[in-house]
Amino acid sequence: MLSDPYFYAAAIPAVILFGLSKGGFVGVSALSLPLLALAISPVSAAAILLPILIIQDVVGVWAFRHSWDGPVLRAMLPGAALGILAGYWLAAAVSTDAVLGAVGVLSILFAVQRLWVERGGRLAAASDSPAWVGALFGVGAGFTSQIAHAGGPPYQMWVMPKRLERDVFVGTTAIFFAAVNWLKVPAYLALGQFTRENLLATAILIPVAILSTFAGVRLVRTVAPDRFYTSIYALMIPVGAKLIWDAL
Repeated sequence: MLSDPYFYAAAIPAVILFGLSKGGFVGVSALSLPLLALAISPVSAAAILLPILIIQDVVGVWAFRHSWDGPVLRAMLPGAALGILAGYWLAAAVSTDAVLGAVGVLSILFAVQRLWVERGGRLAAASDSPAWVGALFGVGAGFTSQIAHAGGPPYQMWVMPKRLERDVFVGTTAIFFAAVNWLKVPAYLALGQFTRENLLATAILIPVAILSTFAGVRLVRTVAPDRFYTSIYALMIPVGAKLIWDAL
């Protein structure tokens, strides 16, 4: 893998998208794992990307450590832990092709949901719904995050209607996904995915992630975001379809 140019052809753009997402283009990283899964096993791809996510989380948590919503975290994190467990079970109990197909399906669903929202669509979720509803959305966020590092949509569907203040929303999101990413570590250890080769791949890609994060901070002020987001989400549909085709 480390000497395979096809791996780097997928891995470098995937990590750049992660960096751009942390730099201000929130959400574009959803394409990262499906893109990398075109080159290697989706479980290995997720394991390579997870340490990069954890490193990037440090900045967000530190920056917004005083701005977060406790009730949201208390409602969603237990459910997220159950979702991560379900995602681990899926990866451990079924074939790589099945996981590949699941990543493909999640990619298409994510893209369709985001394109719907970009065009003014609304997915209703009551802002005053009880905590157990938040726990269910937490399960969805944990499951999709474990399988494809794509827990954003279930999380946003419950939290965004609450209309938290900007800094509180950003801080709560940063803390939630930082906790989720750490909760995923035992699952990937149990799956045996933190191999020497995977960790070396992570180390090689970390400088790309750091540079692209700074690039995102600068580009977000100059690039029209609407067209950029639409292009990324539209690209997720054929990538997801290719993963499903490969799985079948």
